[in-house]
Amino acid sequence: MSVHIRYETPEDLSNKIYELVQACNGARIKRGSNEVTKVALRKTAAFVVIAEDVNPPELVNHIPLICEDNDIAYGYVPSQEFLAKEAGMEPGVKAASLALMEVPKAAQEMLDEVLETIKGLKA
Repeated sequence: MSVHIRYETPEDLSNKIYELVQACNGARIKRGSNEVTKVALRKTAAFVVIAEDVNPPELVNHIPLICEDNDIAYGYVPSQEFLAKEAGMEPGVKAASLALMEVPKAAQEMLDEVLETIKGLKA
């Protein structure tokens, strides 16, 4: 497990996070570790997603710590490329992390499920 990964994410949870990102595609999303760091420090992110295959991991190593300090929920997905695809970015682009700034009402139940599962993993 890489240094930026604070808990192991089961495949079904990763799939739910991908679905959540896709459901929030029309909403505001901040992409990239610099933007995610800014919104996490400002405490304006609703949920942060971090890719596990980031190389070097130091690019996102600080994000889970900032999220925990600021009570922002975060989750992991296995692939930067697939994360970018689900976020509606161009093919071939990678996203090390992204922040969902707002979650549409239609996706709120999905977010609640993801948060509940993550809470159980951290306990």
